[in-house]
Amino acid sequence: MTQTLTAENLFRSAYENRYTWDSDFPGYTCDITLKSKEGTFTAQAKIGADLKFEISGIENETVKKAMEQQLWEITIHRVNHSFEKSHGDNTFTFGEKDENGAVEILVGGASEGNRYKVKDNNVCFVYRRMGKGIVAINTFGLLNTDHGYLSTGYDSVYLDAETLQPRGAKTIFNDTFENVDGYYVLTNRTITTEENGEPVTTEYQFSNVVLG
Repeated sequence: MTQTLTAENLFRSAYENRYTWDSDFPGYTCDITLKSKEGTFTAQAKIGADLKFEISGIENETVKKAMEQQLWEITIHRVNHSFEKSHGDNTFTFGEKDENGAVEILVGGASEGNRYKVKDNNVCFVYRRMGKGIVAINTFGLLNTDHGYLSTGYDSVYLDAETLQPRGAKTIFNDTFENVDGYYVLTNRTITTEENGEPVTTEYQFSNVVLG
């Protein structure tokens, strides 16, 4: 590492390279279809310019909540929080470089114990405390746009904060994005996990996307 490149600068650059929606984002409506072992369900979704969202056209509360969870995931990753707002109370130091050339970033301060990996100006690994657990996310697929990168393939596992042992099976996500009138929008998400030793896949399709 050169002396001018600090861990904070490296991590800030990758953080600010994430694809987010800008202040002119008009929101959009779409149809959402959930395909799972319980069946196929369709509803309508709306994400506002303020990133508030709602699901309509479905009475099954369990399915509705599952769809709302997806809209929450979509919006939370597209909101444009500044680096200072998200990480202003943290400090950063270099860790190890792994066999793939990714550089580990160790976090101190308010979020002490968290860590990340950065490669090619992308955050490719997240290890972050959430409540009484820890989530570890490894990214294996990326889409580089003219306005930042999107993760298209990643896996996550929750760990017990005390024992660091998995609290459930690893979950694998595969996402597809499309450019709709200048904004990248999630159009398909396939989620694969494991139940009783067998893979279980759930698919969300977002179609008929209309901005505004």
